[in-house]
Amino acid sequence: MAAPDLAQVAALERASYAFPWNDQIFSDCLRVGYHCMVVETPAGVAGYAVLSMGAGEAHVLNLCIEQALRRHGIGRDLLRAVLVHARDRGIRDAFLEVRRSNTSAISLYQSFGFECVGQRRGYYQAHDGREDAMVFRLELGALADG
Repeated sequence: MAAPDLAQVAALERASYAFPWNDQIFSDCLRVGYHCMVVETPAGVAGYAVLSMGAGEAHVLNLCIEQALRRHGIGRDLLRAVLVHARDRGIRDAFLEVRRSNTSAISLYQSFGFECVGQRRGYYQAHDGREDAMVFRLELGALADG
């Protein structure tokens, strides 16, 4: 991900989430040096991931694939790419939060070996108030390259 991608990334975020990150958040992620990747197709940006790393831990902050391209392995490949990036830099553990209601994302994370290690009550904004987040952890030494 680079500055010229930000308009398409932000547009995809708005199209995908009821409570999206604003454009400045993506810009700030690039500015502070988070590992940000995009998936590009001839039509433009079709997905992105944002990963922070520090103190031996990685945190998957955002992962999104265009609706029409979901369930084709693109998200799986993108997630694997950011996790391998972290592992190859000596990061031991990866964490992420996911809405309790996002069962397809939870299935993806569990297929990688992520385990639920807790929850954050009222973490996400929701139409009817707040929604809990499930906190997942993966030991990156167990991550296969394949």
